[in-house]
Amino acid sequence: MFIYPSNLKAKPKMWLWELRSLAIIGIGLILSVFSLANGLSGLPLILTFLYGFLSIKVDDTSVLDFLRFAADFLILKQQYYEWRQEQ
Repeated sequence: MFIYPSNLKAKPKMWLWELRSLAIIGIGLILSVFSLANGLSGLPLILTFLYGFLSIKVDDTSVLDFLRFAADFLILKQQYYEWRQEQ
C-alpha cells in the first residue's frame, strides 16, 4: 500500500516508513546478507534492524527524530539565552 499525501507537501510514505528510510533499510539488509555470507559479524544486521525500528513514523514523528532533536538541543547546537532586567 503506497500512501501519498493529498497536499503534496509531505514526504511520501510506505507502510510506517518514509521512502528514504526504506531505501536505507533495503541497502543495509543487502550489505548485511553479504557480510553474513562472507562469514563476517552480524553487526550490520543488528544496526539495520535498529535503524528500521527507530525510523518508524507515527503521527509524522519517530524515535529517531526525537533523538536528533535531543542531541541538537543538548550537545550539537549552541543555546542562546538573553536576560533582561525589567524596570
